Amino acid sequence: MSFYLYLNLLIIAFPLAFSFERRLRFFSKIRSVLIAILLIGFPFIGWDILATHRGHWSFNPSYVGDVRLLGLPVEELLFFFTVPYSCLFVFESLRHFFKDSQLFSPNRKVFAVAGITIVALAFGFLDREYTFLAILSVGLTIIFVSLVRSEVFSSRVYWGYTLATLLLFLIFNFILTSLPVVEYSSMAISNVRVTTIPIEDFLFNYSMLTAYLAAYLSVLRTRGAQ
Repeated sequence: MSFYLYLNLLIIAFPLAFSFERRLRFFSKIRSVLIAILLIGFPFIGWDILATHRGHWSFNPSYVGDVRLLGLPVEELLFFFTVPYSCLFVFESLRHFFKDSQLFSPNRKVFAVAGITIVALAFGFLDREYTFLAILSVGLTIIFVSLVRSEVFSSRVYWGYTLATLLLFLIFNFILTSLPVVEYSSMAISNVRVTTIPIEDFLFNYSMLTAYLAAYLSVLRTRGAQ
């Protein structure tokens, strides 16, 4: 097996093993998890395909297998299942063990305006395509969440989830970018990095995980579960 496949297995191993834990019962919500992964995974996989085609990043053959689908290593496609599954498990664990509360009164219009402002800001970086798309994704995600679950932004557990997944992101993305498993074109990014991680990856990670969570909570509400 390739190193990237081992990394995917490591990411999902603990959440999968404890999905049947009787107090958490995360696996009872697997249908909602999978629907959210499919809904949000498609646009982000599409972005990945486009970015790979455009040369924003590439995959080091020393750390991925030979099997490719739609131009992506199969391990990269698995990333869009293992990461959201594990992060939604983190959210449900936090929600189970810590009492949630609203930190402030959610205002849909304020969030929507903030999202539109960030979208407009992105167009100042058209010469750096990944930078542009990363900022754009944050703005569009904020607009999306303001429309479907605006109360998410004022949730104490949401910010705990954001912090916890950020710490996990720092660990695993450092591995991916330091070996490197993923290599970036200097023409597509701002070349601002935190250790070896491009700043754009932080924006990609935030928008993706926030979008997955908002979709998951919306599916739960539609199915009459919370």
